[in-house]
Amino acid sequence: MSHHHRMMLQRYGLGCTTSLYSKVLFDPIFTPIFTALFTPIFGAGTALTSFAVGAAAAIATTALTVGLQLLLAPSVKTPKPEDGKVPKTQSIPYRWWGVGRTRIAGAYMLWEAKGNKLYAVQALAGHKIKSINRYYLHDDEVTIGSGNYVNSLADGRYGNQKVRLYSRLGANPETPYSALVAGIPESWTNNHRGDGQASVAMIAASPKQQDFSTRFPYNAPSVSVEADMAYCWDFRDPAQDPEDESTWEWTQNCAVILAWHLCFSEFGEKLDYQKAILPVLDLWIEEADICDEDVPLAGGGTEKRYQCNGFDTTENGPKAATNAILAACDGHLVARGDGARILTVGKFRESRCGVLTDADIVGHNIQYDVLFEDEINRLVPKFTYPAIDYATADTDFFEDTDAQLSAGRVLAQEAEYTWVHQWRQARRLAKREWRRIQEKVRGSLDVRLSGINAVYNRWNRLETPKRLPRLDGKIVENRRSLLSITRGGFSMDIVQHPENIDAWTPETDEGQIPPVPPAPNAAGLVTPVINLVQARASNDSVYIRVIIIDPDDDSLVPVVRYRVADIGSGVPGAWIEQQFPDATPSLGFVNLNTNIVPSDKLLDVQAAFISSKGRYSDWSPTAPVTSTADPTAPGTPTNLTAPNSVTTVPVSAKAANDNTRTLVFKRGTTAQSFAAATEIARYTVTANQTISFNDVPGAGTYKYWCGAENGSGVPSASQASVTTVVT
Repeated sequence: MSHHHRMMLQRYGLGCTTSLYSKVLFDPIFTPIFTALFTPIFGAGTALTSFAVGAAAAIATTALTVGLQLLLAPSVKTPKPEDGKVPKTQSIPYRWWGVGRTRIAGAYMLWEAKGNKLYAVQALAGHKIKSINRYYLHDDEVTIGSGNYVNSLADGRYGNQKVRLYSRLGANPETPYSALVAGIPESWTNNHRGDGQASVAMIAASPKQQDFSTRFPYNAPSVSVEADMAYCWDFRDPAQDPEDESTWEWTQNCAVILAWHLCFSEFGEKLDYQKAILPVLDLWIEEADICDEDVPLAGGGTEKRYQCNGFDTTENGPKAATNAILAACDGHLVARGDGARILTVGKFRESRCGVLTDADIVGHNIQYDVLFEDEINRLVPKFTYPAIDYATADTDFFEDTDAQLSAGRVLAQEAEYTWVHQWRQARRLAKREWRRIQEKVRGSLDVRLSGINAVYNRWNRLETPKRLPRLDGKIVENRRSLLSITRGGFSMDIVQHPENIDAWTPETDEGQIPPVPPAPNAAGLVTPVINLVQARASNDSVYIRVIIIDPDDDSLVPVVRYRVADIGSGVPGAWIEQQFPDATPSLGFVNLNTNIVPSDKLLDVQAAFISSKGRYSDWSPTAPVTSTADPTAPGTPTNLTAPNSVTTVPVSAKAANDNTRTLVFKRGTTAQSFAAATEIARYTVTANQTISFNDVPGAGTYKYWCGAENGSGVPSASQASVTTVVT
């Protein structure tokens, strides 16, 4: 090695590493050009020619780990959930936006008093929203009666027609608030429509002096709402057009929301969906389906694996919300050199696992344990809890008592899931992170250009008997990758992947439902806490099982109400209420079984208590449930045929001898999945029925599928398939 080369290695601090470097002379004129490439890049393609596509950002953007949360806080954090309870007062406020279902107050657009009335308008979101479900004045939930007047609470609060509330969902063009125009025409006119802006308006009249403390015990009312926020394009639904927002639907699916945030949201990355999503649509569909998977609960029933609910303001850049969404699904996002984005949510699959060999690795820096100051022996999951009025709460923590005894103290860390509203989901996410923490093996790999495909994978299996014999055959998780020419190509931060990361036993892993401090309403009644909502099939019908925490008060009568979430055009149905005067507590819970409910519908369910005087408590937060009458999946269709042919393909398949009610035929390329293929026919069938029809796809090689659905729309676990050549 030349003296000059040794000096350059020493200058860059590389002499003591395992990296291999060519014996080049460093020209000071070109050094800035190369060092510019040491910064993170946001995308490298699968060919060498695509390196320059994005030489300015990170290859992999992942959900924040516990350590990264500390390093990056607070610049990439979304607002705390408590910030959604009080409207902001600023001369030029930041715009608000949100996804899923959340509580939000927005910012004041108008706050003006005239005579004995106060007029206020709050901008809730800078986009169209689906609905406003609840209204709050301070922390009191209120309802709206005739004439838009707030109904009086039990103690007279807000009564005597002193408060009126109005709302707009953000249509374009929007409808003016005529009551405000009539009241203060000099300040608010018909031109103040707020096109495309969801808003809420309030007119509060001052009562007599002796009644003021009764009507307004907390001074002037402060309005906030629970709302179903943005409509998103669900790329799995052929009826939804990415170019036509009127076809989009409201969702809580993490993958669908992330695609909206990256490509369609005014407040997101504003990527071209034709480059970012469509080239890898099959992968996005797979991740969205995983988010919608039903996870069994300890008490029976299921909930969706990953849901996302939250809000942000334009005070933060798009990265803050991206990290919040990824954290809600333990997500890993990669930017490819051609502009495509590859999402991998928290569920290990071999299909997303690559291989790194000795030949691909030119250097490494691996730690098989952590320093004392980096030790974590307790992990506390934090999430947003609707049961305590959308405030931050924590669930049962994970800890290593042996490690605590060895360390002599508890070394705790918090895992923040601000956009998670289900406590069981927060536990599932935290357990995945806890298992990563316990692995302890972490570090970085210097990867040659030959390992570029591994850079895009979330997981990679190491075949390294020579360089890393202790990790040979192990799977490591790619936490972040950077383009680093001096290290051979890429620098990949890794952590050893736990083999049991997806293991989940509801009976032992769920823990206890987070406590809900009693918060009596104006009638002095506490709000029920729902532990479980479950649809139960009974013959050809279905009823709803609701389990609430025992209030330890025999004078209270539980009551459950439900409604169909959408009876058309996004409009919910009427509430149907049922009381349970004979309900008997057992083991700290009260089990309530409703009468027969509409089958195969998405229902909103709430619970309340009624006192001996007939007064109601506040209704609990809404729990959604699908009233599936037949939860048993049908069998896979048989005898699928679609022979090679000229022009016309005769397609035929037979229904299984079970509860199959529909056969679904799809056609696609041999590289596509059933979910991504195009549906070409759908037939209503009975058991053992054979369906035959002709298809004219044009010349080419195709793959045909046939799947099944039962009467409740539950699909078969697998599909029959066959490949066909048409000439």
